[in-house]
Amino acid sequence: MKITFVRHTRVALPQGTCYGWSDVPVADSFEAEAKQTLQNLKAHEPFDAVFSSPLQRARQLAAFCGFPDAMLDERLKEMNMGEWELQRYDDLPARDPYILEWYENYLTLPTPKGESFPQLYARVTNFLEEVARRPYNHIAIFAHGGVLACAAVYARAISPAEAFAHITPFGGIETIDIPPQRQ
Repeated sequence: MKITFVRHTRVALPQGTCYGWSDVPVADSFEAEAKQTLQNLKAHEPFDAVFSSPLQRARQLAAFCGFPDAMLDERLKEMNMGEWELQRYDDLPARDPYILEWYENYLTLPTPKGESFPQLYARVTNFLEEVARRPYNHIAIFAHGGVLACAAVYARAISPAEAFAHITPFGGIETIDIPPQRQ
């Protein structure tokens, strides 16, 4: 099965703000960014099905691109950053020195009251394995940078250690192929 992933556009927060599960609005530049994404997405159509994260930044882009009824799935949310949600990354070391340890070990450590990368990967993988059992040839998924990185790891395009260095740009599109799953 071919899967075309679309990352949401920029959000209305200062750069460097942690906003994983926070349902933040899109930036004022949404329409211009979404038009470019839509133009780029046309080369990938048609899709047998379209899915989206339930967070508004993904849903809004899906609707703009012509998929207002995209199927929503909680497993497509960004990484839950727990107590760090809506905090600026630059301010966190003074408030929570644990972030320095997390930076060194993000592949195993969870965020405070949030998720670890393995937990994010497990839920994205669970979703991918479920849709691979359905009779689809090509689907689209509107989601987040962390979800797209997990999909790239799942498709063996990158290693887990490369995940956070491989974040798709806002409004960017990535395609992977996964084999069908047995029932």
